[in-house]
Amino acid sequence: MDLAQHLSRLPADPRVVVSGNHATPWHTLGLLDAALPSYRLWALNAQPGVPDREGVVLETSFVGPGMRRSPRLSYVPSRLSLVPTMFSSVMPPDVVLLHTTPPRGGKVSLGTEVNVLPAAVEAVRRRGGLVVAQVNPRVPWTHGDAELGVDVVDVVVEADEVLPHAGGAAVDEESTRIGSLVAERVADGSTLQAGIGAVPDATMGGLVGRRGLRIWTEMFSDSVLTLERAGALDPDVPITASFLFGSEELLEWVDGNPRVQMARTEVTNDPGRIARNPAMTSVNTALQVDLFGQANASRIQARIHSGFGGQTDFIVGALHSPGGQAVIALRSWHPKADVSTIVPMVEEPVTSFQMSAVVTEQGVAEVFGHSQGDQARNLIERAAHPSVRDELREEAAQLGLLPAV
Repeated sequence: MDLAQHLSRLPADPRVVVSGNHATPWHTLGLLDAALPSYRLWALNAQPGVPDREGVVLETSFVGPGMRRSPRLSYVPSRLSLVPTMFSSVMPPDVVLLHTTPPRGGKVSLGTEVNVLPAAVEAVRRRGGLVVAQVNPRVPWTHGDAELGVDVVDVVVEADEVLPHAGGAAVDEESTRIGSLVAERVADGSTLQAGIGAVPDATMGGLVGRRGLRIWTEMFSDSVLTLERAGALDPDVPITASFLFGSEELLEWVDGNPRVQMARTEVTNDPGRIARNPAMTSVNTALQVDLFGQANASRIQARIHSGFGGQTDFIVGALHSPGGQAVIALRSWHPKADVSTIVPMVEEPVTSFQMSAVVTEQGVAEVFGHSQGDQARNLIERAAHPSVRDELREEAAQLGLLPAV
């Protein structure tokens, strides 16, 4: 039975879970879109090009650029670690569309994107749904939870599709300053949550002289490869992540590499498991941080921009780790909006709070373990842009955080 025949047997308006981020199987997704007049498309961090038309509801718990401004977006707030629970309860999938390696030894590998997909496959199999794999010789073979038995796949679609690559982020003077301040907080033997972008790259660049570092992260990019080649990582501890994105060189390095163990989201983002890592250091960013230490990392003028992602999972896990810390790193001034990122009180829903410290190019504001007044004072004097400090002091006094000036 071919793909079209399988799709014709689906219930009306089926829910389709597809590999997101930068691992979307575009060819097969196009075939599915042509065959189904209406359906619900569930993808994490969907990239431009996902079907966005009448009849398609775009579902996600982390909004990517392919869904961000769509009138058909249905945002489902959730910590990323809890998305698998939704698949097994309130949002069961009817189809799971994967992007995999060709079969080898009775298995395929999910390559660069594991994330919530194993949970989606298990949920759809329990209810007799459909699993479709687009097999692509360009997908790197990764180990761990990325490996699935071919017996869980109902339909195979072959497609030789070029995988997207990430160029190195431009590391400017402000990013370098922030990265170096964060790196100063990281001791030998720490465990890192690594991301992608100028500040994470700058942070990692400042750690090449450390030794015995570990990686336990939601995602990683080329900066981890830089640490590995510098001898900064503990060679006896595998690199654990749920998805990855980077250069062609990075994809070649992870292909078949036992050093890299891909794990499902319920593992990487479980705060309890995160907390078991020694000196877990979580580095995240935000759109705004207020004088109460609350961070908005997901909304702009009430419109959803991204989502909780793994930020809440990793902040909680890191703070419970022996010697752990959770850092919010951001510029003190938003270059596009031309406003301060340190504000009296966030007007958007809060993404996270009670981090260890807030780091900008201005300095380091310690938050955890300080009174609310000292938190506010540290944020104003050490993290905020100098041009708004007087205004923030006045606002802090009105909020009862500091004595009246």
